[in-house]
Amino acid sequence: MQAAGNPNSSSDNLDSREVERFAAISSKWWDKEGEFRPLHQIGAARLSFIREAVSDHFGTDPRKIRALDGLKVLDVGCGGGLISEPLARLGGTVTGIDPGEENIAVAEAHAAQQGLQIAYRATRVEDLVAAGERFDVTVCLEVIEHVPDPQAFVRSCAETVRPGGLLIMSTINRTLKAFGLAIVAAEHLLRWLPPGTHQWERFVTAEELKTAMEACGLGPPRMAGLVYDPMRDRWGVGSDTDVNYIAAAARPE
Repeated sequence: MQAAGNPNSSSDNLDSREVERFAAISSKWWDKEGEFRPLHQIGAARLSFIREAVSDHFGTDPRKIRALDGLKVLDVGCGGGLISEPLARLGGTVTGIDPGEENIAVAEAHAAQQGLQIAYRATRVEDLVAAGERFDVTVCLEVIEHVPDPQAFVRSCAETVRPGGLLIMSTINRTLKAFGLAIVAAEHLLRWLPPGTHQWERFVTAEELKTAMEACGLGPPRMAGLVYDPMRDRWGVGSDTDVNYIAAAARPE
C-alpha cells in the first residue's frame, strides 16, 4: 500500500478529481436506484458488522434498538449521510465529516427531514486530528480507496480514536477477482456505478490494511467479507474478503 503519484493530490491527502466527481453527483445520494445504489444495498451488511463489533468491544447488547447509546461516533467521508443516519438511529452521538460541501449540504437536509441530530461538517479528518478531537468509534467506509496516501489516511483516522475506542474501516481488496467484479462487472457491464468510480491500483489488500492499523498502535483487526448473493440480490457478512471487506481494530487503553 503506497502513496499514489497523483498530480491532483496535495499534502492534505485529497484528490481534487475525486472530490469534484462526488460533488457532481451529490444530489443522487439518497436515490436508491441511482449512482449510489450499491451503497444502499450494502448498507445493512455494513451496519450488522458495526453493531456486532461495537457490542463485542464495549460489552453491550447488539440486539438493543439503541446499541450505540452513549457513544461518540465519527463518520469519516460521510458523503450524503448513508451510514451516519443509521448510526444516529442506533443511539450514537454522530459527527459526519466530508471535504465536499455539496455532500454535507445534502446530508444536513436529509437528516433534518428525518428529524435526526447529526453534526455534519465540511472538513477533513486531518483537521480533527490537529484539533485533538477524539471519539469512541470512528467509522470510515469505502473511502480509503479514493485517497492518494492510504497509509497516512489510516493513521489520521486512527488518531481520532480515543484510548479504548474502536476504528472500523471497509474497502475493496486489490485482487483480480475484485477487478473483475468491482470494476469490469459493476462499472462496465451492470452499470451499477459510473465508469471510473474505482481505480484498481488504489484498492487496499486486507493484509495491507491490517499492517497499517497495527502500525498506528491499534490491536489486531477483526475482519470479515461483505459478500453479494446474486440469487437473492442481497449483501451479507461472510468470510470471503477477496472483494469487499470490513475491519475493526481497537486502540488499547
